[in-house]
Amino acid sequence: MSDWKKRDLLTLESLDKDEINHILRTAESFKEISTRSIKKVPALRGKTIASLFFEASTRTRTSFELAAKRLSADVVSIHSSSSSVLKGESLIDTARNIEAMRVDGIIIRHSSAGAPRLLSAKVSVPVINAGDGAHEHPTQGLLDIFTIKQKKKKIEGLKVSIVGDILHSRVARSNIWGLSKLGAKVCVCGPATLLPPCIEKFPVRVVTNLKEALAGADVVIALRIQLERQKERFFPTLREYSREYGIDKENIKLAKRDVLIMHPGPVNRGIELSQDVIDGPRSVILEQVTNGVAVRMAVLYLLLQKEETNESIS
Repeated sequence: MSDWKKRDLLTLESLDKDEINHILRTAESFKEISTRSIKKVPALRGKTIASLFFEASTRTRTSFELAAKRLSADVVSIHSSSSSVLKGESLIDTARNIEAMRVDGIIIRHSSAGAPRLLSAKVSVPVINAGDGAHEHPTQGLLDIFTIKQKKKKIEGLKVSIVGDILHSRVARSNIWGLSKLGAKVCVCGPATLLPPCIEKFPVRVVTNLKEALAGADVVIALRIQLERQKERFFPTLREYSREYGIDKENIKLAKRDVLIMHPGPVNRGIELSQDVIDGPRSVILEQVTNGVAVRMAVLYLLLQKEETNESIS
């Protein structure tokens, strides 16, 4: 694990296959820690991590904080509602002031795409992207890939269908890059209005028919309809969206018998996925949450144990 050479984690697009696999192997070595009665190792004892969340989060923020604490690092959580950003302080000035307090790393979630990259150019400590606008969410992509590999024992050759609000989804982008680099056949599906105009430039197959996306799928990743990011109407009603793109116990039969059902959360029950699919035997949604802690432990460990000469992921 000592040969990691990168400073920041900003995207999966700029990681290569070996680097992704390195993180996955490291996560595997950390997963067992969360099953112990004392869930802590001294790997990052003495390190302090600042957690800057400028958007609401339950799973990601809690997962990162648990990951840091299980590595024995100290965590300082800063939320936009209680920070000097409300007084007009810029993001860069906020980060520089935090860095001046001698933190060892910064985790950031921000509504603006590119905010973590901007921050990484202005501070000298590692920066981890916990989701930036509709750009990327690299640790979510990593934990999804980790979960698939744990269950399927491979990634290469699998048909992975990502269904839903592709346009606004940073999770979709990270999964597309990460899965395709590892050899998966990625298919994206949603209403034409919820597909990015540049989607054909991504390494994916694009369909608008749900049955086509589900047919023969090894993995189905349903995405949340992100109403908070939609400034215009992309479909008539949620009921119509659910009728055309909701995954239920009938249409999921088109997928392989051992299909994995995934969702990054939070789930709009009865819209993206029916109740019986969410709580059914092929759902690994809660396993994704569990695996998120191990993956984020791996990322924190690799970045905070870096040599001073390490380069940044750009």
